[in-house]
Amino acid sequence: MKKNGFLKALKANWWIVLVLTALTLLCILPIIHTVALSFSDQARAAAGEVFFIPKGFSVNSYAKLLKESTFLTAFWISIRRVLLALLISGGVTILAAYALSKSPQVFPGRDVYLWILVFTMLFNAGTIPWYMAIRRAGIMDTIWALVLPCAVNAYNIILMMNFFRGIPTALEEAARVDGAGPWRTLFQIYIPLSKPSIATIALFIVVYHWNNFYDGLVLMSRPSHYPLQTYIYQLTVTIDVRTITNIDTLKELLKVSGLTLNASKLVVSMVPILLVYPFLQRYFVTGLTLGAVKE
Repeated sequence: MKKNGFLKALKANWWIVLVLTALTLLCILPIIHTVALSFSDQARAAAGEVFFIPKGFSVNSYAKLLKESTFLTAFWISIRRVLLALLISGGVTILAAYALSKSPQVFPGRDVYLWILVFTMLFNAGTIPWYMAIRRAGIMDTIWALVLPCAVNAYNIILMMNFFRGIPTALEEAARVDGAGPWRTLFQIYIPLSKPSIATIALFIVVYHWNNFYDGLVLMSRPSHYPLQTYIYQLTVTIDVRTITNIDTLKELLKVSGLTLNASKLVVSMVPILLVYPFLQRYFVTGLTLGAVKE
């Protein structure tokens, strides 16, 4: 009976299945094509023979990428950037959202702070004031220039604030009766009940800082300080004739094309996000409210 009901539902909604299947393929096929290019021979990739299966399997593009000392440095800088952003931006978001979720009677002046927060979402000073502020702060060409200027995200704070408002006030009142202060209430009640929201914001922070290349391009003066995405943006295949001392060197350089190397860059940049996302995804399916008040 269940099988017949499933088939009937499938026939009735065949167009929905068709559209979702097409959207899924549009998302997956470019990734498969990029991976196939990265593992293909440069000549066959340049000839347009590679679609979804590697042709002339080769890892020369990855070997060249991993030989770059600046690549490993850029990778480590991006990891540090993401970890610092999670700690600083995540902490600021939780603390600000917890305070703004209180009523004006508990937090006088809350509406003023909330209005200022919303104002920053509607109006932006622009790139030049942003650059000048970071320069005057004395953090140019440091890891802090990639983390501190975007530590406060108004959208994330409002998202977390609305989630905190949905937590029953009876829980906080019960904690207050038991002698818990604001800090203990935050860490022992609000944060454990807010895992889905925290996971969502953490994913936003990770994706933003991992994929952002513009900050490193503008704020870093030395290539050795570039994060991974800025390094990938700048990296191009160039053959310096002064480095060609024999025919073997030339053959080694010709094994890698710009097409296969660019594909390997994209694959390497996608791997960390693909590894992190499944661990955060499980919190999205648990619902928006964890816990309840028992009568």
